[in-house]
Amino acid sequence: MAKRNVVVIGTQWGDEGKGKVVDWIAPQVAAVARFQGGHNAGHTLVINGQKTVLRLLPSGILHPHVTCFIGNGVVVAPDALQIEINELEARGIQARGRLRISGACPVVMPYHVAIDQAREAKRGAAKIGTTGRGIGPTYEDKVARRGIRITDLLNPSTLPEKISEVLDYHNFVLKNYLGASELDRDLVVSQALSWGGYLAPLVADVSAELNAICAAGKGVLFEGAQGTLLDIDHGTYPYVTSSNCLAGQASAGTGVGPREINHVLGITKAYTTRVGSGPFPTELTDETGAWIAKRGNEFGSNTGRARRCGWLDIPALKRAVEINGIDSLAVMKLDVLDGLPEVKVCVGYTNGATLLDRLPVGAEEVARCVPAYESFPGWTTPTHGLRSFDALPEQARHYLTAVQQLIGVPISMISTGAERDDTILLHSPVNY
Repeated sequence: MAKRNVVVIGTQWGDEGKGKVVDWIAPQVAAVARFQGGHNAGHTLVINGQKTVLRLLPSGILHPHVTCFIGNGVVVAPDALQIEINELEARGIQARGRLRISGACPVVMPYHVAIDQAREAKRGAAKIGTTGRGIGPTYEDKVARRGIRITDLLNPSTLPEKISEVLDYHNFVLKNYLGASELDRDLVVSQALSWGGYLAPLVADVSAELNAICAAGKGVLFEGAQGTLLDIDHGTYPYVTSSNCLAGQASAGTGVGPREINHVLGITKAYTTRVGSGPFPTELTDETGAWIAKRGNEFGSNTGRARRCGWLDIPALKRAVEINGIDSLAVMKLDVLDGLPEVKVCVGYTNGATLLDRLPVGAEEVARCVPAYESFPGWTTPTHGLRSFDALPEQARHYLTAVQQLIGVPISMISTGAERDDTILLHSPVNY
């Protein structure tokens, strides 16, 4: 039976649970491919009580028959990747034999991290809220056509000169504009040369290999990082990430044509969270928000940063559905809402005298939005660990049905816990 090629995309401000969904679906496909972002995004997997936090490695890595790809749209920090691989291999999970990396991936260099952190420090209270891991400056160098790519790491005769040229520029900025320390050229070159030796066996023609898997009908999952509302073009700019987080980037970020994508699976929590700075119309700063944060363990798996929590935002989801071409939704963390006497959903905004049913573009417009809510009765019977839709409490089923109708997209999966198998499948995104 031929398999669909599926893009798994976040519909909110990231942290929706994409990793769990990819890990759960991965046994049904031959490959999982990351197509944007870097090690600023963490995907948490829980299998039999053991937690695995992935940063760069695709979330299919725990399945021995799945080949994992890092596409050209991902910025790669070789030191972080090596640590991540070592962590898995110390547990007996052979990652390197199933990992393929595009030589076109930009490399996160030490000066990118220095620039990122110095900029945030200089901004003070007006900081963007980056993770400080150099992701944005790496994408900037890519667009400016001065970036170091993985293929450059494999050419020790030309690499030192390339690094010297770009380091001169960044050291000037660090010293004269940001008031930070310069980096030592020899140390940076030495580190980069060591990375090349480690990565060389993993470099592959990712585009060609993925297209061959698609042609054979074996199925590919394209795994996004961050979320739609953090997209550099369509998110709450400037409080966004540095890459395109939309389903369309799956094609550009791997070299697989858009006609090969058969299904877009959007991932949303049963509520909404946001980490870092920026507007958040449905944010709850009261006891209910604190209760959701505690129940949902809303802290970044990769950074440990606390997440802001709020009610589910339908206008934001409608925007995400449209610009991603979402075919179905996976609703995550339903069990976090267990025990609330009332559950609210934002169904629209007022912005001055204007009524809106879609999230506006840009942070300033979003900050002016006042949410209008529809209330639903909560449920006291626990949903945690349930694996059948019919087993859910009537109020929870009513809530999910209402969300589905408000968004106009079917729900294909529901998560009722962090464990891999705490999942309700309504219909498969992969199998025809």
